[in-house]
Amino acid sequence: MKELKEFTIPFIGLKLGEHTFDFKIEKAFFEHFEYDEFNGASIQLKVLLDKKSTLLEFSLDFQGPVNVNCDITNEPFDHDINGKYHFVVKFGDEYNDENEELIIVPHGSHEVNIQQQVYESIVLSVPQKRIHPGVADGTLKSEILEKLEELKPKLRDESEEDTTDPRWDELKKLLTDKNI
Repeated sequence: MKELKEFTIPFIGLKLGEHTFDFKIEKAFFEHFEYDEFNGASIQLKVLLDKKSTLLEFSLDFQGPVNVNCDITNEPFDHDINGKYHFVVKFGDEYNDENEELIIVPHGSHEVNIQQQVYESIVLSVPQKRIHPGVADGTLKSEILEKLEELKPKLRDESEEDTTDPRWDELKKLLTDKNI
């Protein structure tokens, strides 16, 4: 996958210590990953890089709304997300990102791309089940909700509970006959 240049952080000229980078992430970022679950996004991302002599520590802190469709009504709504993600970059013989909290880049590298970590941390912060807030509090008026209410199973009356199917009565006799 092609790397997005704005998420490539050159660390070779940075002094030891903490450095902050700010990003605004919108729908185009997710389209780059061919992720189409979001109708829109406006996420503020703050990246804190703590450069040490032998490693780099990254802390991602993000918040903002993503526009998603409700799983019940398919109505779009803005869902606020926020989260943090922490990972370490060390130097080694070859690139390795098998461990999600430790990335190894080759000796002599002068930059690191964090787009994959940003993408995964944001996508995983969205709940699996997305329900419009209007569904929970009853303020959303939708054709789908009306149809679901219409098709909802009816509660049985007390008179229905008293009457049983006569076929079951015959089978119950078999159980009582065994005990004798």
